[in-house]
Amino acid sequence: MRPVVTAAEMRALDRATIDDIGLPGAVLMETAGRAVADQAEALAATGPIVVVCGPGNNGGDGLVAARVLRDRGRAVSVFLLGRRERFGADARLHLEALERAGGLAQAASQADDLGPLRRALAEAAVIIDALFGTGLDRALDPHAAALIALVNAGPGRRLAVDLPSGLHADLGVGVGAGPVVAADVTITLGALKLGLVGAPGFVHAGRVVVADIGIPRSLMLASALGAGLYGEADAAGAVPRAHPLDHKGRRGHVAVVGGGPGQRGAGRLAARAAARIGAGLVSWLHPGPGPAGGEVDAPDHLMRQPVGDGAALAPLLTGRIVVVGPGLGTGAEADGLLRVALASGSPLVIDADALTLLAPDPARAAGAAGPAVLTPHPKEAARLLGTSVDAVAADRIGAARTLATRCRAVIVLKGARTVVCDGTLGDPFVAIIDAGDPALATGGSGDVLAGAIAGLIAQGLSPGEAARAAAWVHGRAGERLAAAWGPRGAVASDLPDELAHTLAALVAPAPTGPA
Repeated sequence: MRPVVTAAEMRALDRATIDDIGLPGAVLMETAGRAVADQAEALAATGPIVVVCGPGNNGGDGLVAARVLRDRGRAVSVFLLGRRERFGADARLHLEALERAGGLAQAASQADDLGPLRRALAEAAVIIDALFGTGLDRALDPHAAALIALVNAGPGRRLAVDLPSGLHADLGVGVGAGPVVAADVTITLGALKLGLVGAPGFVHAGRVVVADIGIPRSLMLASALGAGLYGEADAAGAVPRAHPLDHKGRRGHVAVVGGGPGQRGAGRLAARAAARIGAGLVSWLHPGPGPAGGEVDAPDHLMRQPVGDGAALAPLLTGRIVVVGPGLGTGAEADGLLRVALASGSPLVIDADALTLLAPDPARAAGAAGPAVLTPHPKEAARLLGTSVDAVAADRIGAARTLATRCRAVIVLKGARTVVCDGTLGDPFVAIIDAGDPALATGGSGDVLAGAIAGLIAQGLSPGEAARAAAWVHGRAGERLAAAWGPRGAVASDLPDELAHTLAALVAPAPTGPA
């Protein structure tokens, strides 16, 4: 996984590079600013460039970029938020270097006329946002908020330095619910920041480029970072490959407990997903009677069996990977089936109605006799945490970590940039899934994900690895469906088959040339 850092972790890496390695902060700033200049020229080979700088290190990076771009012959206008005496030592050094080279930095503080900035922004091909970085921890004052509004209104391409100004470095939301620069590209320095890769931060960030500014790789590897961005290479390295000696027993048996009367589709979707992602056998164990006249039965590759009570269910879970919850219901009978699943000792994927049943007492999940994966959407997570959906949305990673610790389980917090947190480890590690599309915002999509996770556990992956890999495959399948059907045209019943196509593309050998 690509490392992802918090603001505090990034400060520690910067400080270790300066103090332990002996690389001065001004040198790091020079390297960062040159990378910003390169990216600005990649965005627009011609045309004026405006650089808006704050008083911190972020502004210093912008000042270096301005000097370098000016030296390359570009027309550059520089505007400063705040008086120069407020600038840090390294930023002041680079401000003086810009001025000695003939550059002019104009004031854009509250008392100044912003007319020159407005005129420059109206003509800019590129606007470099170097106002605020990872150090922003309080709500913006009205003048700073107005500057961000001006930057967002400009017609030029917007290049954010390290973070879009106004974005919380860890939470990915506007600091103090304030405005955020809407970047086309963010060049982040040294490592990915947590706020850039989660939701909704990735929307503000645009395309994210990581610039190497000289922080030694050994420092990064030695740091106990708490998060990573899980991408295609990670999924490709995790998913099982077919083996010449494979048989159905080797690929495991998934039992889906759910899909009761009136909700058959949920159980069927989870079961189909488990089969399509490679489970050798799939049983669909549903509450209520067998198929009535006119009711669609299970596909031929699924074994379907009604279960009336817990006594009938218990022996059917032995040696199985169990999905419990899709279309299970929330009455006393459903709760009895959940109790049997929790006591079975089998690995569990707990979804949908089963999460609703757990909400009054989430500690029941921690008491499961076997390992568990919980797959809540934000509303289900809010119920489990006893909080609001808005609170979950404001700190998705914090919510996932809290749930993972309380439930001693793997948590898959669904949504844009799904978060997977493994609470079976001592210090819950968070993976942000770098795949997904609004096409997945359709009923039944979560049932498919639950079945896919179980299908990968059945084939030998640990619950945590299965959750990460299945979430990525599920997200990429959504992207593929969006390409075929548009962002609103796909339905959940399209997903199980697309899982298989996505998995096949992921593990396909690279093409080779002629011998």
